[in-house]
Amino acid sequence: MTDSADDLFKGQDLPSGPPAAAVAMPAAAPAVAAARVLRPERRQIQMRASDLESLLQPGHRARLVWSWVERQDLSTMYAGIKAVQGGVGRAAIAPEILLALWLYAMLEGVGSARQLARITDSHDAYRWLCGGVQVNHHSLSDFRVEHGQALDELLSVSVASLMAAGAVKLKQVAHDGIRVRASAGAGSFRRQDKLEGSLEQARARVAQLKDQMQSDGAAGSRRGQAAQRRAAQERQARLEQALRRLPEVQAIKERQGKAAQPARVSTTDAEATVMKMGDGGFRPAYNPQLATDADSLVIVGVDVATVGSDQGQMVPMLEQVTERCGQAPAAWLVDGGFTSHEQIEQAARSTEVYGPVPQPKTTGVDPHQPKAGDSEAVAQWRVRMGTDEAKAIYRRRAATAECVNAQARNRGLQQFLVRGVKKVTCVMLLFALAHNLMRMVALAPDLLAHGTGASAATAMAG
Repeated sequence: MTDSADDLFKGQDLPSGPPAAAVAMPAAAPAVAAARVLRPERRQIQMRASDLESLLQPGHRARLVWSWVERQDLSTMYAGIKAVQGGVGRAAIAPEILLALWLYAMLEGVGSARQLARITDSHDAYRWLCGGVQVNHHSLSDFRVEHGQALDELLSVSVASLMAAGAVKLKQVAHDGIRVRASAGAGSFRRQDKLEGSLEQARARVAQLKDQMQSDGAAGSRRGQAAQRRAAQERQARLEQALRRLPEVQAIKERQGKAAQPARVSTTDAEATVMKMGDGGFRPAYNPQLATDADSLVIVGVDVATVGSDQGQMVPMLEQVTERCGQAPAAWLVDGGFTSHEQIEQAARSTEVYGPVPQPKTTGVDPHQPKAGDSEAVAQWRVRMGTDEAKAIYRRRAATAECVNAQARNRGLQQFLVRGVKKVTCVMLLFALAHNLMRMVALAPDLLAHGTGASAATAMAG
């Protein structure tokens, strides 16, 4: 070893003996180059030159909705607009935009005005329908419930156009109810004494807020007090409406044999009624009624009942459909909840009723044989339902009514977000219009000027 080596290992124990064989060291691994990838840079400002028209492909469902809306006579909706040419005030949103938004939203299962207002800024289909016009949830909410008569007329127009095209023949119409949860809590129902006490408190609160507004001249506080006063007045109006409906609810209980139970009415939605729902539970709800043409699945009648039973609903719906279509259906298909003798007698004047005959309690008795107290119409109904032809016709009821009810559920009719029969009826009319629009795409696409191409079929299937 050299002197430097001696100095390096001085004081250390070194192995003695002959030098060990040289050990081969592994070669160093080659260096791996880092992967070159493209990572997102979301803060980079981009300038895109595009128009709204290019957002949707031809035949998109939103285009179909707009194609139908722009062909309708909306003069009734325009009549309520106060802003006119040469006058003052901000221009109103065109009714075509609001109607198209709600129809498309109904097809997509969007039932909230606030949700609809939000997605008009982010969803291409809603942006295309708006066409650059800004909408808010107040305008959407007000429009949905303010044009019940106009929506009913549009339903008549849609049915008439499909009848003229030969799609709707009214050979058989299925009628059924679909119970939908109301916008009221189960704990909001009160008896008469509670309602009267709450009403006195509400009136006292309104008077108190009125005095505060007169004594306080500050503009900021007056605005807050005005909002509180409006809320108190609305509560007072709801309580007064609940008291007015109390006798009607009591009469319903008497007909049901529950006169001993005191009637209760909701302080949130006085027209909502506690009904037995499909899962067996009891909740505040409405009972919308739909009449559907069996051959085309087109809705030809819409009504809203405030009772859970379907008894007494057949004749009013039959009269509505007859007036709307200009003729009575050849056959009216209902389930056992509609078939009271009185209703059958009245309906038999214009149509043939097809509904199940109740089974007698006595064994061995043929339910299809006329009874001694039967009227001529009821006796004919019993005999008719015993034939194989009538049974085959009646089987179409479930395939028609239950199909439309299922589509209603799939399109968001699980719970109403509006209160009162008039507003609930508007929602049901919008659903019927949207439903019939999709049936028009399938049955008579020429009415929309979109032909029968693949795009229209795809829109229908969705």
